[in-house]
Amino acid sequence: MNIWHISIKNFRNKPLYTFLSILILSVSIALLLAIQQLDTTFKHQLDSNLGDIDMVVGAKGSPLQLVLASVLHIDNPTGNISFAEAKALTRNPLIEKAVPISYGDNYKGYRIVGTNDDFPAFYNASLQEGRTPEKPMEMVLGVTVAERLDLKIGDTFLSSHGLAETGGHEHAEPLTVVGIYKPTHKVLDRLIVTGLETIWDVHHHEEETSSEAVGTNDHPEEVENHHDDENEAHRHDETESHLEEVEDHHHEEESEKEITSMLVSFRNPVALLTIPRTINENTNMQAALPKFELERLYQFTGVGVKTVTWIAYIILVISSITIFISLYRMVRDHAFDLALLRTYGANTFQLVKMVAYEGFMIAAAAFIIGVLLSQIGVYLIFELIMDQYKQKMPLGMAYQEVLKTGGVVLLMVILSIALAIAPIIKMNISKILGHEK
Repeated sequence: MNIWHISIKNFRNKPLYTFLSILILSVSIALLLAIQQLDTTFKHQLDSNLGDIDMVVGAKGSPLQLVLASVLHIDNPTGNISFAEAKALTRNPLIEKAVPISYGDNYKGYRIVGTNDDFPAFYNASLQEGRTPEKPMEMVLGVTVAERLDLKIGDTFLSSHGLAETGGHEHAEPLTVVGIYKPTHKVLDRLIVTGLETIWDVHHHEEETSSEAVGTNDHPEEVENHHDDENEAHRHDETESHLEEVEDHHHEEESEKEITSMLVSFRNPVALLTIPRTINENTNMQAALPKFELERLYQFTGVGVKTVTWIAYIILVISSITIFISLYRMVRDHAFDLALLRTYGANTFQLVKMVAYEGFMIAAAAFIIGVLLSQIGVYLIFELIMDQYKQKMPLGMAYQEVLKTGGVVLLMVILSIALAIAPIIKMNISKILGHEK
């Protein structure tokens, strides 16, 4: 007597109940796996993107916005701060590293970040090819930027003002690609990195061009007096001119130049207790702690994750009830056939196996479909994130979570089978056969 063959026939003979059982169970499995994978991936991405950054110093405003804009690069900055003031604050001996960043331009939606050579070290990044910028207007690309925009060493492009992909005007100065970073699976992959001087020069040149245009339109009489002004300028003392030039240059370097924020790492945890409070209370800048702000973000998003998880578990319970009803109805409807099998030599254990095989086939089919649905859903969500935030995320699967979910499903199915086989264990063969006659 082939119990397995009989179970497969029972499995096929009631397609509607089988389909509903598999559908509901696969949806619950897909939800559980997808929400767990998304939550784990997002937390890993956020934590890994922090690197060694302990504090961010920027303009007054929302500290969470400052962290999202300066560390994760997914929000607008709170404003600019004086480079000289930020540099002076970071001379504290408790500070190990202070890296300035300045941005406000993009190329096809990818942000251009002006910084120094210490910035890639936050992400343990190294060059895949090329070199680091040695002069203004030279760029190093994250690997995602290079792949998505098909840029290579030596290519040039024009940046656009602002952080939006569309709507900003193009700058006149061409930027040259001199290097490409290796994949890091971090925020650096979607950034275009250059020196601070590039950001300053591009915007300074734009301001000069605008001023010259205004001067030419509004003061045409200055052209007529240009020769007289030139003669008068030559009468200035050469030493005085030199001193004024040095003073103006120093003033521009230390007072006028601005950055978006300063990324800071501490030498020891003691700095966390003193430096941020000092900056927030005694300056017109603010200090934000990325780990603290992201922990607050986890608390906000955690409510949604828990809600979806509980919904998935509720659906799992409903699917288990559906499987129980399907198996129980099969046992009740085929009571006469099961009694006949007993008279032909089948024992109770064989009949129990027949019901169990059917339940496990439903669970196996639903689990495979659920895993596939979860991966398709996660892939589509990651594609949306890629389009929105230009962030490429690895499509990995946490096998521990898969095994955990599979274990929960197995327990629920075993419970459904255990309840469904109760009529078989209590079966009165003579009464069932006599009643049918």
